Amino acid sequence: MKFIAIVGTNASQSYNRKLLQFMSTHFATKASIEVVEIKDIPLFCEDYAQTPPSVLALAEKIEAADGVIFGTPEYDHDIPAALKSVIEWLSWKVHPLTRRPVMIVGASLGKLGTVQAQESLRRILDSPGLGSFVLPGFQFLLGQAENAFAENGELLDQRTVAWLEQCFDGFMRYTSALEALKSTPAKKPLKTPTPTKRLLPAEDPVLKVLDNLDNVTGASESDEQSFEEANGISFVLREELNETPQAVTSASTTQTTKKPALIYTEDALSSASQTEEIIEKVPDTTTGASEG
Repeated sequence: MKFIAIVGTNASQSYNRKLLQFMSTHFATKASIEVVEIKDIPLFCEDYAQTPPSVLALAEKIEAADGVIFGTPEYDHDIPAALKSVIEWLSWKVHPLTRRPVMIVGASLGKLGTVQAQESLRRILDSPGLGSFVLPGFQFLLGQAENAFAENGELLDQRTVAWLEQCFDGFMRYTSALEALKSTPAKKPLKTPTPTKRLLPAEDPVLKVLDNLDNVTGASESDEQSFEEANGISFVLREELNETPQAVTSASTTQTTKKPALIYTEDALSSASQTEEIIEKVPDTTTGASEG
């Protein structure tokens, strides 16, 4: 793989330049990392009729690479103005960073590294006109950078080196995954399913069965059993209730059974009806004693 590492400052002395140079040497067996400068790129201004040649040269290198590594310092809780200017050039008339894999690293004199500058750079690279694919889940922050390097440019702390290796390996896998995704052919659009023919009520056998069911009793209308028989209900007139049942003996036993009945009143032809319960006395032929 081939990567372009951009030094995010125009200063002649920079720990971020040292960090990128260390990465170029340390990962030489895994990838080719070319460290590039932004010192000769002018401040962004829309008054230019054409994009400066230094910007076009950087854009060509980015387009020829598999990904970009930014090494950014932190000035006043943000990225340097020189780096912001370069990114503005790269999102004006040329857009080499669009959909390009990007890794962000940073070194500073403070203990927190360049955490706020890196977050700002992530937000900038996600803006319209850029749309870079910034490596998620890995953040390399090198704090107290003045004590982090040996005279030969090597990082002294092996735990820091191990974390940098893990971050770079993650970036290589991320770049490979994006490249594979680009080469994946687009899926064919799904075919519109053919609508299923719906049967008319007269043709549907299920609807025919449902249509034959009585909504009150649930019994089929073709059943010979009447509504009264199906539900155990007898119809009587109110006058019949006034008849006194014939006593068998004075010591007759009355066995009460409850039988539902629908009572038709004088206004039976109207919608108003009353429902009462009839107590039918059945003589006890054994003792004649009424159980009631």
